[in-house]
Amino acid sequence: MPELNQDGVLKVIGLMSGTSLDGVDAAVLETDGETVARSGPALTRPYSAQERAILRMALEAAREAAQDARPPEIAAAERVLTEAHIEAVEALLKENGLARGDIAYLGFHGQTVLHRPKERRTWQIGDAVGLARSSRIPVVNEFRLADVEAGGQGAPFVPLYHAVLTRSVKRPVAVVNIGGVANLTYVGEDGNLIAFDTGPGNAPIDDWALKHTGEPVDRDGRLARAGAVNESVLAAMLDNEFFVARPPKSLDRLDFASDKMSRLSPKDGAATLTAFTAASIARACAHLPKAPFIWIVCGGGRHNPVLMDELKKRIAAKIVTAEDVGWRGDFLEAEAFAYLAVRSVKGLPLSLPSTTGVPHPMPGGRLHEP
Repeated sequence: MPELNQDGVLKVIGLMSGTSLDGVDAAVLETDGETVARSGPALTRPYSAQERAILRMALEAAREAAQDARPPEIAAAERVLTEAHIEAVEALLKENGLARGDIAYLGFHGQTVLHRPKERRTWQIGDAVGLARSSRIPVVNEFRLADVEAGGQGAPFVPLYHAVLTRSVKRPVAVVNIGGVANLTYVGEDGNLIAFDTGPGNAPIDDWALKHTGEPVDRDGRLARAGAVNESVLAAMLDNEFFVARPPKSLDRLDFASDKMSRLSPKDGAATLTAFTAASIARACAHLPKAPFIWIVCGGGRHNPVLMDELKKRIAAKIVTAEDVGWRGDFLEAEAFAYLAVRSVKGLPLSLPSTTGVPHPMPGGRLHEP
């Protein structure tokens, strides 16, 4: 392990390419894997339309691929993805005058193209060896694999970082991350953790917007705001055993593709899907031992004012954004994988029975030297 700095912590870059397919988030974190000393510079390297299309093709190919198959769409996407991460690291170093030798590790999540924990499969693509070679910085990846192989859900994987961040927040507290999939971390008064995917996040909304407007997102919720929620379609989509299943539980990005939307106009479809995401998050309340004092929303979904309004209609508690409590909402997951990278190298657990259903606190991850 690299030498600790004078504060007893390591400087790490976390890298996250989320299920929303918007780009690569890169963030510096100084941590010892148990506490967080401070956060450093961060940036997003957006995907181009062509890159996003290549990644979407990989998602579709992964759904049809046999267990050990590697379709050409996956190989193409991995090349694009890895190059984008290389560029993100180089830009973060150059733009902030960071010395390469000061960075202990890169925490490289990669892109999830398939997540089927019942089959003990989770697939995050990305060339960690190539990233380490190009950046000349050790890379930690494959965070979820040991958890899934041991029978865990392999998601959500940020709760241990949420627990650190909420140490100064009145508990119980709920942290909701709305990415492509939405997930929740509940931190109880005694620090106990419960975590699970709540249902769809931005992915169905983004896919709908792309299909009907050519834009990759419903920016500022404009399409949804112009429409009306179809209550019967919403009720039909909520009539899904996933929502009543007890946690831990997790989802694949494409698990909630629905033919029930086909008869809706673009505007009404966007409104209904936005309500669906909010309603499924609200349903998570049924699985919590005590009502949280506060709900903190992070991830890209917090930028959608229609989605935030829908949440406030459905949850009778204070709802704030990550920025309201001093966090960096756009970079929380990247920070988390910087934190988990250090935990991985130290052999500390990355997941718990109460967060993923794994049989015991589970270390994981793989280290690749340059």
